[in-house]
Amino acid sequence: MSDEPQTTEKKPDARAALRFVVLLGVVSLFADFAYEGARSVTGPFLAVLGASGAVVGVVAGLGELLGYGLRFVSGPISERTRKFWPITILGYCVQMAAVPLLALAGSWPMAALLILAERTGKAIRNPPRDVMLSHASEQIGLGWGFGLHEAMDQIGALVGPLAVAAVLAWHGNYREAFAMLLLPAVLTIAVVLAARMIYPAPERFEVKTKVPEWKGFSRTFWIYLAGAMLVAAGFSDFQLIAFHFQKAEAMPPYWIPIAYAVAMAVSGAGSLVFGKLFDRSGIRVLLPLTIVSALFAPLVFLGGFGAAMAGAAIWGSGMGVHESVMPAAVARMVPAHRRASAYGVFTACYGLAWFAGSAAMGFLYDSSVHAVVAFCVALELLAVPVIALAARAMKAGIEA
Repeated sequence: MSDEPQTTEKKPDARAALRFVVLLGVVSLFADFAYEGARSVTGPFLAVLGASGAVVGVVAGLGELLGYGLRFVSGPISERTRKFWPITILGYCVQMAAVPLLALAGSWPMAALLILAERTGKAIRNPPRDVMLSHASEQIGLGWGFGLHEAMDQIGALVGPLAVAAVLAWHGNYREAFAMLLLPAVLTIAVVLAARMIYPAPERFEVKTKVPEWKGFSRTFWIYLAGAMLVAAGFSDFQLIAFHFQKAEAMPPYWIPIAYAVAMAVSGAGSLVFGKLFDRSGIRVLLPLTIVSALFAPLVFLGGFGAAMAGAAIWGSGMGVHESVMPAAVARMVPAHRRASAYGVFTACYGLAWFAGSAAMGFLYDSSVHAVVAFCVALELLAVPVIALAARAMKAGIEA
């Protein structure tokens, strides 16, 4: 019997791959508890500190620009250095430090800087983490792997806002709510360090194949990216939605994080379903989902309490698509050895579109809520034929 160490040519263990996906899901559960708990009230918190609608829109958009755009740097660096774990851990440390520090923010510029720092941490860790997740997900189905991870992610995104809502209902103090989030932030770092020790080389989950000559990203990838950018530009950040809920008095302040929790619950459940549908039908599943998600805008910005809650749920279903189907689709469009760069390019462009759209919505909001609704719906619907073209190109195997 050979005593040589296991190589990537050996058949990977699907059960071990599933355990790795679940462990990363636990990391994301605690991380989302912390940062999604904070994000559920950062819009109203900025308003309390004196920020305008335009400021909230720009901060939200700039945060997404950093959160996605910096992946254009972290993706290629992790691909070139193959230091997936160190870069992932660094990103989590930056992100988890920023969240509880919001309890000390005394002005909206300071709060805005911490919000941007949290998004920067996410930008650092996501491309290398998603590459590791894609290696394991190849063994259990890309859609299912990313969907399962997102479902666990959204458990934290559900519990975090509810915990924040409880603190606000009992004490009415944003700072105490942010301070409470120190606990899940510490647990996030502890679990990600444990994951690094247990699974030091996740690339072994994927069978090594001959590396093809690299000729650039496919035509399908670029078409799909264009459609995704339209979706991102027309999809409001929850910070602006929460800001509107408070300004319009659509619901009591402590109900705002509950609305966010509802959105996260729908997102988590939907990601499981959407992931399975993606494994069966490919990116065609995005067509009806994009049309439905466009309905969030008139409901959250024009409706009363009931319509706002329904709109938050639809908004959550859209987030489930963004976090499960979209990254799984990218993994199918590029070879394994180029995924980190692909995620970097894709998410950088996605974030740029999100920033542009969020900033535009913030300025539009200060003059006309109806203009915000029209802007959102128009861009979401414009994305549908572009995604349909990408689906046809992917099915036909068209390459650049």
